[in-house]
Amino acid sequence: MFESLQERLGSILNGLTGRGALSEADVSAALREVRRALLEADVALEVVRSFTDKVREKAVGAAVLKSIKPGQMVVKIVHDELVEMLGAEGVAIDLNAPAPVVIMMVGLQGSGKTTTSAKIAKRLTERQNKKVLMASLDTRRPAAQEQLRQLGEQVKVATLPIVEGQTPVDIARRAVQAAKLGGHDVVILDTAGRTHIDEPLMVEMADIKKASSPHEILLVADSLTGQDAVNLAKSFDERVGITGLVLTRMDGDGRGGAALSMRAVTGKPIKLIGTGEKMDGLEEFHPKRIADRILGMGDIISLVEKAAENIDAEQAAAMAKKMQSGKFDLNDLAGQLQQMSKMGGMGGIMGMMPGMGKMKDQMAAAGLDDKMFGRQLAIISSMTKAERANPDILKHSRKKRIAAGSGTDAAEINKLLKMHRGMADMMKAMGGKGKGGGLMRGMMGGLAQKMGLGGMMPGGMGGPGGMMGGGMPDLSKMDPKQLEALQKQAQAAGLGGMKGLPSGLPGGGGLPGLPGGMKLPGLPGSGGGLPMLGKNGPGKKK
Repeated sequence: MFESLQERLGSILNGLTGRGALSEADVSAALREVRRALLEADVALEVVRSFTDKVREKAVGAAVLKSIKPGQMVVKIVHDELVEMLGAEGVAIDLNAPAPVVIMMVGLQGSGKTTTSAKIAKRLTERQNKKVLMASLDTRRPAAQEQLRQLGEQVKVATLPIVEGQTPVDIARRAVQAAKLGGHDVVILDTAGRTHIDEPLMVEMADIKKASSPHEILLVADSLTGQDAVNLAKSFDERVGITGLVLTRMDGDGRGGAALSMRAVTGKPIKLIGTGEKMDGLEEFHPKRIADRILGMGDIISLVEKAAENIDAEQAAAMAKKMQSGKFDLNDLAGQLQQMSKMGGMGGIMGMMPGMGKMKDQMAAAGLDDKMFGRQLAIISSMTKAERANPDILKHSRKKRIAAGSGTDAAEINKLLKMHRGMADMMKAMGGKGKGGGLMRGMMGGLAQKMGLGGMMPGGMGGPGGMMGGGMPDLSKMDPKQLEALQKQAQAAGLGGMKGLPSGLPGGGGLPGLPGGMKLPGLPGSGGGLPMLGKNGPGKKK
């Protein structure tokens, strides 16, 4: 999501932040590059012009000249304008209306309306405990109604029984009536689409709206459509009156221009984004977090939320207790790898961590990818209970059997065992100091603890003590003086600069909380580091 835009803007703003003072010419040259980057990302021309004009107005002036490091101020201005362009606050689906609340899904054919309807139904059922009824109004596309029925069974949500020969308007009326009689809280109407916008489609949408009085009309748009998405949003808004946008295929969109354009042109909020084919591949749209990701500042809040959703608290507490006693076998390692894949795999996690987005390519080149985790899980699954509990008994003949069972070779098994020994040694060391609380606390807690940025978030990855603090400061709202003070505070605490801040702010890259700016193993210029991910982690058995 936004990968190419993130890379381009990152390199442009890096050039600004390295300078002591900025002239108007410097800002103009940088904004020319920003304009080009946004146009290449398929952002609409009028939106790009408006964005660069606002940034120039704020960047060239007294506020910048008086600040200590003008480059950092420009990064902040670009960040704030991105947030403004995407919509200052995240807006959720509004269910504040008499039941049954009708949600009408509109959009072109192939944009993902039917799948998105099922995803929203699942989300409302599980998260808000709503009783949902889905109805397919698509009588033209072959098996469209059957598709929604099957998706309903999959997500355990009721669907309106199919009656042959009914018109979309009749089905809409019947759906609302059935929801009233059945005591449903929400009705989701999955309307028909066309390959392009035409008059009969718009007339049909207007008739359905009149018959069902929807509280929410959500336009589902494929984020890969680029510039045309703006015309689509305008047409639907003028004729039907949309209340919000849902962008699908955001996981496959390297450019993301549609997201930036549609919100700015229509003034309607982006409420949800589709991030995968699976039924849980749907996220709320938070403009500030997306702006942070685009500028390489990471998205720690979303990462913590994802951890809280996917990690079993009791399991994590048991793991923390085990780690505290210094025990860590291959079953525990398999559990850690499975948790990481649930949270979106290595790429998904790294993309949300400050300063780490740029390292994904390097990691892939070093062989640190989700396929590697799959192979490691296959190796562990091919072992007996005794071998998983006590890896020391693995001799040549056993390794040969495991390699045949997992489709790998002895070298990969040795790598896994070396990685496990490194992690076990780290657990033993952490357990001995009586600090406990799991691997992530040791790695990421250091920064928050030393700088007095609040306690660790309970129930996160690694059990009590959590994954990462709820206390990272809101960097976008800080002026350069505060940022400099924060950097000095970090240096005084012996952290060598705030690792994990974006390159446009004080400090370098790297994982927060790792002393001396430890890097990931197996990457250029690294010096050891995370045994969990690496090939060079501490491998000697104590």
